[in-house]
Amino acid sequence: MGAHRRPRQRATGGGRARTAATITLAGAATATGLGGGTGHADPQPTAAQVRAKVDKLYQEAEVATEKYNGAKEKADAAEQRLEDLRDEAARKEDRLNSAREALGSVAAAQYRSGGLDPALQLALSSDPDRYLDGAAFAERAGSRQQAEVGRVRKELREIEQLRGAARVEVSSLKSRRAELKRHRETVTGKLESARRLLSRLTTEERADVGDRASRSAPGPRESLSASAQAPNSRAAAAVAYAYQKLGSPYVWGATGPNAFDCSGLTQAAYRAAGVSLPRTTYAQIDAGRRVQRSELAPGDLVFFYSGISHVGIYVGNGQMIHAPNPSAPVRVAPVDEMPFAGATRVV
Repeated sequence: MGAHRRPRQRATGGGRARTAATITLAGAATATGLGGGTGHADPQPTAAQVRAKVDKLYQEAEVATEKYNGAKEKADAAEQRLEDLRDEAARKEDRLNSAREALGSVAAAQYRSGGLDPALQLALSSDPDRYLDGAAFAERAGSRQQAEVGRVRKELREIEQLRGAARVEVSSLKSRRAELKRHRETVTGKLESARRLLSRLTTEERADVGDRASRSAPGPRESLSASAQAPNSRAAAAVAYAYQKLGSPYVWGATGPNAFDCSGLTQAAYRAAGVSLPRTTYAQIDAGRRVQRSELAPGDLVFFYSGISHVGIYVGNGQMIHAPNPSAPVRVAPVDEMPFAGATRVV
């Protein structure tokens, strides 16, 4: 009986081992299917999906770019105001020194004659603010002394006002610079995300992202025709400038002469025509008379998206010249390439 039991025990043990092995293998297969199997992996986006995501990132980056441009315009203005205030304060300090020198002359004359008026003692002290509260001393001075002390008092008061205004501008400038940094980080983040997405595409697919319009470059005839159809000479000059810049790279925040963002191109084109435009798209749309799409003429500014975040220069025949995004240079493109938001005739 013992001889017969032992084989059965071995058989039973072997069955258990096989069962355990089967369970282990099945578990491993299940784990493989859940963790790394193709059935549960995130599907790779198609080229069309990548292009759509890149276009969206570019559009979001352009919104941030226009906000950056607006903040920079305000920061530059605040910096200029601060510089003007400092210049004016320096001029007034020069006048103050002249007034104090005049008082010094009076004081020297009085000293030579045997006495120094108390008003002059205060005016010439190392703490000139003290004598401003002592108007009674000035009243006891002679008429010339009163006039000179009054000049000093006026200059000191105006200098203090300028210094107060300068402190306000310094605070404003710090705020603008912080805003610039936030917008800059947003733009660079969006563009880096777009770059990573584009790196997944083939060379041909990447080229397609940046070249949705016709690949044929317009010739001199198209440029002359568009300029001739412009409503006036300044619009014609702006159109001619835009044609000259075809092929220039898109660089966010750039206003030329060798690189542009969208509103930088339109601003530079009209600057070349002797017309000053605001820096941003949402300000440029109000820089002239609104026109209907059916009334468009060469030189008109055409705007896109609900947030007015993109602009181009209309050149006729349903075409515009614009700076699209970092994947494409300044080029001619159809106006209906993007959601149309409005148009302005600058001059």
